[in-house]
Amino acid sequence: MRPAASVLARVSRQSERTSIPELNVLPPIPLYRRILRAHRRLPLEQRFLGDQYVKTEFRLHNGVENPLHIIGFLSSWQQYVEAIEGDKWKEAKLDVDKLEKMSDQQIIQLYELMQSAQGLDSEYSPHFVDNAKSREDPDSDNNDSKTKK
Repeated sequence: MRPAASVLARVSRQSERTSIPELNVLPPIPLYRRILRAHRRLPLEQRFLGDQYVKTEFRLHNGVENPLHIIGFLSSWQQYVEAIEGDKWKEAKLDVDKLEKMSDQQIIQLYELMQSAQGLDSEYSPHFVDNAKSREDPDSDNNDSKTKK
């Protein structure tokens, strides 16, 4: 006996409401490899910087067990690799909503990444701090050592 069309329609509507949306996210290792392959198209300096950053991020997130964090991490990197492969990254801008959701530490990290990409020293990098200290008044170091004696 064939089910009536109204029964089939009712079943399909119900399954739509209860079903989990299908995610087309690559597993971590194939995604990681795809990103490194996509970086081969970049200039040498950007490729080196990107490869180091990707390796560090994937190592840091290796032990994450929260499924929401894992899906968010993988989907963000998948969007990244699709942008790199399609050359969309050249005219891309950072979304203000994403910037507002970042912590202070994430903003500093983003700033340091921007400085590295531009070949400039960040005020938070150790090299910059060492240079800033050497630019200070050299007598101040000597005065401190004299007062301690």
